[in-house]
Amino acid sequence: MPSRLHEDLLRLFQNRPALAAEVARWALHAELPEFAEARIDSANLNDLRPAEYRADCVVVLLREQPVLGIIVEAQLGRDEEKAFTWPAYVCNLRSRIRCPVCLLVLTADDGVARWAARTIDLGGGNRFAPWVLSLSDIPEISDDAQAKADPELAVLSAVAHGGDEDFEKSARIARSATAALLDLDADRSLMYHDMVLASLSEAAREVLQAMIPDKYEFKSDFAKHYFGLGQAQGLSQGLSQGEAQGHAQGRAEGQAEGLVQGRAELVLRLLARRFGEVPQAIQTSLRHADIETLDRIGEHLLTARSLAEALDPR
Repeated sequence: MPSRLHEDLLRLFQNRPALAAEVARWALHAELPEFAEARIDSANLNDLRPAEYRADCVVVLLREQPVLGIIVEAQLGRDEEKAFTWPAYVCNLRSRIRCPVCLLVLTADDGVARWAARTIDLGGGNRFAPWVLSLSDIPEISDDAQAKADPELAVLSAVAHGGDEDFEKSARIARSATAALLDLDADRSLMYHDMVLASLSEAAREVLQAMIPDKYEFKSDFAKHYFGLGQAQGLSQGLSQGEAQGHAQGRAEGQAEGLVQGRAELVLRLLARRFGEVPQAIQTSLRHADIETLDRIGEHLLTARSLAEALDPR
């Protein structure tokens, strides 16, 4: 089963296909053809034979017609079978899109990177060499403007350097990445924020947490974005309920109830994203919790290391 890091890395490239070309140019200094568009293509790389070949992610660069195919593989461990499947991926995609194709391997370990970079002898004097990029080679982005210009690259940078020994640098990179997420849609912003937090060492988390105000009054950018959304949704629900009741008292009660419901659903969504499925008993309890309890959980869930810690912060 693919690991979380494997899936998270691929999600960045799937959401921003041009990222494959960007990291190849910036980190590997690869010479690429000029292109006007980058798009995700089918990852099914079967030929006419019954064997099934499926890559992690396929990006096609276009200038009216395809000019380069980039197969992105997230490889977190050694797998000798890749010496046979990787060349097949490239040949089959090259046959399909009728242009040059390369294979970009992402690794989280320098030893795996060295293994993946070995030239593969195809026989008859033909040799195959993939591009290999270790996360340690990803540029360090701690400038907010640069991060905002390319959020996926900023998140990739945060994931790559979240466990560095210089945890203050890791926290700065993470802060720039999270600041870049506010202009994205809510689902993508939430997903990326969680990826950044999951990559941080405990020491870097503590530094990042210090950037969040001690008194939780929705002052942080992330809290404003998400909890502001929750308040707006709750207020909208409350207004509808109140208007249906047809009098001012009912409308006020509806607004308050809708606000709490909206906050509870948002907290549950964030908890599920961070820690997996939330037990039904906890869901029920939070849906009946008061606003102060929900706010207290919301203050800590971004940096808590477990569901229990988020629910009972000390």
